[in-house]
Amino acid sequence: MTRELHDPDPGALSLSDHYDLRRDRVYLLGTEAIVRLLLLQKQRDREAGLNTAGFVSGYRGSPLGGLDLQLQRASDRLTPEDIVFQPGLNEDLAATAVWGSQQAEMRGEGRYDGVFALWYGKGPGIDRSGDVFRHANLAGTSPHGGVLALMGDDHTAESSTTAHQSEFHLVDVMMPILNPAGVQEILDYGLYGWALSRYASVWVGLKCVKETIESRASVDGAARHVRPREPDVDARPPGGLSIRPRDPVLVQEARLQDHKRDAVVAWLRANRLDRIIFDGGAAPRMGIVTVGKSYLDTRQALDHLGLDAQRCASLGLRLLKIACPWPIEPEGLKAFARGLDLIMVVEEKRALIEVQLREELYDTEQRPRIVGKKDETGEWLFPVKGALKPHDIAIAIGERLL
Repeated sequence: MTRELHDPDPGALSLSDHYDLRRDRVYLLGTEAIVRLLLLQKQRDREAGLNTAGFVSGYRGSPLGGLDLQLQRASDRLTPEDIVFQPGLNEDLAATAVWGSQQAEMRGEGRYDGVFALWYGKGPGIDRSGDVFRHANLAGTSPHGGVLALMGDDHTAESSTTAHQSEFHLVDVMMPILNPAGVQEILDYGLYGWALSRYASVWVGLKCVKETIESRASVDGAARHVRPREPDVDARPPGGLSIRPRDPVLVQEARLQDHKRDAVVAWLRANRLDRIIFDGGAAPRMGIVTVGKSYLDTRQALDHLGLDAQRCASLGLRLLKIACPWPIEPEGLKAFARGLDLIMVVEEKRALIEVQLREELYDTEQRPRIVGKKDETGEWLFPVKGALKPHDIAIAIGERLL
């Protein structure tokens, strides 16, 4: 039965409005956006004629320390929508349970068409769950299920014994990564992430740093603008990529290496999540590539320099915002780089985008100079330690552009 949605009486407000799917514009904390994301996925599946369920498990820890409390408080909303929250005894047992959720209808015995699942944990939990991540990503996901893995990264060790950057753990097991730059993109990238997970049969990481997940914003809570599409030419082999019983490990490896990565890149190309914010005008000469929180820092740096869209066009400055830092979608990256003399990569911690950029542009006609972690002379520009600050980014841009 289809539920009819409409905007309720705007005068009848309550503290639970952020989970009311009849309200389009809502004010959300990052962890509240995760709860609403689960409800949105259930609603979208229902509208698509699918009878799905949801499953959430993980282990608390800053910056995702409050997520379990939000999920518990929202149980009266989640339970009627067949969304189950089961906290894990630890991170890897939680990940194992999420892996099991993708097997619910694998043999035709499940009550639902699929189970969309969400795992959460902070950096040390990513470390200890690597074995489960590797096995589960090799096995794949359900065609109408899918898995998001929330990476609670603490770049400055504010609440951790070490500073964490989890992307390279996910790259090692070949899990694509989406990096939101705010609460709106937690909702948007979450919905895109489940669609990608279903298409390419991979777990999808969603990076959650303190500045994103602990912020509040007024957002489009309906997310009708999120319309995932599959590539015009199906990048999957006959028989598909989904999880299956009695699957030999070397067959899983071949499927991952030969097909899944290509399927991820094809899906990214079809959905165009990377966006050119400023196009550089008629004579572009310098480009900036950035991602997630660093994108917001870069925009603030441009504000410090007095560079709006019109001024960037007159100076020939392009700005590219990356959604998926691994794997990079190469065609859009090469189109962005065309005609540029210099590209600056702004990303925190170890270089992930920069090394892919160098690899993709190395054997092409346009080979602009690339700076990022190091400058033109080999000195540190954006160090791998600590966190980047807008004024440091502003100085780096100003020295080269102005």
